[in-house]
Amino acid sequence: MRNTLIAIAALVVTAAVVAGIVQAGASDGATSAPPEPLTLAEVSRPVAGAPPELAALRRRVNELAGGGKKALDAQLRALRGHPVVVNVWASWCEPCLHELPFLQRQAVERGAQVAFLGVNSGDNSADARRMGARFPMPYPSFEDPRQNVVGRYRALGLPVTAFYDARGELVTVHQGGYRTEAELSADIERYALR
Repeated sequence: MRNTLIAIAALVVTAAVVAGIVQAGASDGATSAPPEPLTLAEVSRPVAGAPPELAALRRRVNELAGGGKKALDAQLRALRGHPVVVNVWASWCEPCLHELPFLQRQAVERGAQVAFLGVNSGDNSADARRMGARFPMPYPSFEDPRQNVVGRYRALGLPVTAFYDARGELVTVHQGGYRTEAELSADIERYALR
């Protein structure tokens, strides 16, 4: 009996130590304040060396297009041959606001290699346009007021980021917001550019 109690106590202590290490690790990589958002001028610059399809996306900076899921699907088909990152966002979503500067910077940096698209989900156009004025996106977004795209990605909430390979195949879906730009960049490398 005494050996059993000692074993249980050792397990409890071990669990507490592991929990403390995990907690400390989480605080080391904790969400930091995002950088200032890029300006409309910064996100509108043409992409040097971009293939025509990706250069065309940059000409649609901050566009909020109708058509929802059908329009998104048509755009994804038109981008076959290029990896695509699709970010689903809304103006009322705080984690979306946090990660938008990361998406801006990655889209500007990788615009010659990767297509970026947005989906404005469960939002109204006026609020979405105000958010776009505050965080201009270097890519178009498609309005999805009925959240059909969110259903496709089996999202538990917003934001959601989907990664497609150059064949147009959905590789993975990241649920929730990115805490750092480095995490987003690593997922682009791992899933879109594989």
